[in-house]
Order: sequence, then structure tokens, then C-alpha cells
Amino acid sequence: MTTLSRDEIIRGLNQAKSIQKDPHNTVRILFSPVKITDENIGDVFNIYSKIDKDDFDTVVVIESQPGSAVKKLPMPSFKTIETPLGEVMANDKLRNDFCDEDDDFFINDDAFDENASLYDQLMILQCALSDFSVLSIQITDENSFIVKELAYALEEILASKNALLVFCCEMSGVNQNELELVNSYYQAGNMSALMNYLNSGESSIEGVGAFIAGLIVAGKWGLKLSFSSSDENGNQNILAGFAEMQRQPILG
Repeated sequence: MTTLSRDEIIRGLNQAKSIQKDPHNTVRILFSPVKITDENIGDVFNIYSKIDKDDFDTVVVIESQPGSAVKKLPMPSFKTIETPLGEVMANDKLRNDFCDEDDDFFINDDAFDENASLYDQLMILQCALSDFSVLSIQITDENSFIVKELAYALEEILASKNALLVFCCEMSGVNQNELELVNSYYQAGNMSALMNYLNSGESSIEGVGAFIAGLIVAGKWGLKLSFSSSDENGNQNILAGFAEMQRQPILG
């Protein structure tokens, strides 16, 4: 969990927002590092600065915890969750909606502990949004069937809701070519290639299940993806990014 104070986080977000070159469309998805550190906080400020205070009333945080529980897609049972910046309410109704959607969604705490990426994301969200509730979904089995099931449920349940999706994942810049390959599958709508990549077990992505689920949802919603580029040493996390609505041409 980041050790930054509320004032330091707000200052970082405001600074990132002030240097944005182009106006962006509505952002529905963020791809954020699994762990927020001094090394990647600049990227985190950059992606979270794409949202405004009153943009969302619900945030769904998706992270991978392979093998950490028998249940495939557990959701922690907490009513509220606390960070050093205060409490955040869980969206209990939304949690029940997912349980009703498919048998692999369970309210279960086996995969949830103090190391969850949720805590890192919440501290930034508490400074980026005015008021919101949260739902945490964990992926304990990154089999392609489970990941597709999750993605389709997210796409269907959240399409019309005022919800931000945060997918927790990261990959070093030394693997830039791998990201470009995966992005080419996405751009071509090649779902089979994406699933083969996921099932290969050879991905360099930490949180690959969450990342692929995010790509599927972005594709279903017709969103435009933007990711960080590697620095000259290839050390930067290149999965810090966002997906935004695309402008539609005005006909007439």
C-alpha cells in the first residue's frame, strides 16, 4: 500500500491532469499496476487523472490470485473496507448480481488478505473520486473459460451502469514486443489467439487473467486502448493504461 498522504496523492493527480495534451473521451477502464510503488506512482497518477471527481459512483477492481482459493471467481464479503484514508462501502447489490449471473461467482474470503491490490487502488480512488462504492473480484483460476466467463459477465452487468473497471496487471518494458503481439490479436478481433496466449502459461504479464478480461470487455464496448511505452532501458511497466469511448462521426 502506498505511504503517500491524501494531499500528496491529490497533488500528483492534479499535476498529471494539468499536463494532459489532448482532451479525452469518457474512460471506462483502467489498467493499473498490481502494487503501487515509488517507481510507478507517476504512471498511476497519469492513468487515474483521466477520470474526474463525479464520473463514477461504483468501481469494480479485478485482480488475479491464481491458486489462492477453490472458488474460481470469489468476491470478498466485507460491508466496508478501510484504508488509511477512510472507509469505502462495498456494493452489496452488485455483488449479488454477479452471484446470480453464474455459478463460478461466490462471496468468499479465502483469496482476500492484506496483500490484495485492492488496497493500493482504493487509496488513489479515494482522492480521484468524490464518492463511490466498490466491488472486488478475484481470479483464482486463469483458465481461458473462467476469464471469458468473467469478461462476459462484466460486459453484460456493467454496460449500462455508472461504473469504472480497474484491472490490476503489470509487465516490464523489456517485453514490449510481447505486448505488441497481444495488442495485434486484440485489434484484429482474434479471440482464439488471445485465449491460446492465455492458456500457454508463457505470458510475462503479472495478472494476465485480469489483463485479458479487460481486453475482452474493452472490445465488447468498442473502446480505444492506450498504454505506456517502455523507457530506453525497458524498465517501465507498460501495462499502465486506459480504455476510452471513441468519438462517433457526425453524419448529416
